[in-house]
Amino acid sequence: MTIVKIADLLRFAIDVVERHNLRYMLVGSMASINYGEPRLTNDVDLVVELGLDSVESFCAEFSDGEFYISVDAARRAVLEGRQFNVVHYLSACKIDIMFPRRDAWGEQQLRNRVRRRILPGIDGFVASPEDVVLGKLWYYQVGESEKHLRDIMGILRAGNVTVDESYINEWANRLGLSNEWELVLEKLREISSE
Repeated sequence: MTIVKIADLLRFAIDVVERHNLRYMLVGSMASINYGEPRLTNDVDLVVELGLDSVESFCAEFSDGEFYISVDAARRAVLEGRQFNVVHYLSACKIDIMFPRRDAWGEQQLRNRVRRRILPGIDGFVASPEDVVLGKLWYYQVGESEKHLRDIMGILRAGNVTVDESYINEWANRLGLSNEWELVLEKLREISSE
C-alpha cells in the first residue's frame, strides 16, 4: 500500500488489527481530534491487545519495505507491557502500538470504546471521549505539555459529543488526576466568564 498521509497510515493500521481480530482502540491526538478540534499530528496511537504468539504475524504486515519495525522490540514490548513503534519511511509518520493498562481503568477503557467514523471513509474503534480526556490528563501530569490541555478543551468545547463529567471526576480521583482535572475545569470557567 502506498502511504502518503496520516489518514492512509491510520486506514492501514486499522485494517491490520481488524484482519488479525485484535481488540484495539484509537487513543491520543487522533482520538482527541475525532471528538474535538483539528490539529496536526504525525502519529497514530493505538492500544492493541497483542499476545506474544501474534507478534511475528502482526509485524509481518509492516515488512514490505515501506516500514521500519523491529520484531525483537515488539516482543520485548509485549513481555514488558510497554509500547513499540512502526515507522513509515517515506512520510516519517509512525504508529505507536501500546498495550492496555493492567488495572481497572485499562479494562474499563476497552469496554467503553466505541466504533465510529474517524475520518471520511475510515471507521474504527476509538476510546470514549471521557477516556481520551483522562488519558490526556495523565500525559499532562507526566510532561506538562499544554497541547494535552488544548486537546481536552477542544473535546469539551466542540460540542460534538456528550461528555460524562461524573465519570471523569470519578476516574480522575481514582487515578490521581484530580488536580489536573480541576485545572481544566478552572480554565473552562475562565473562558465562559469572558
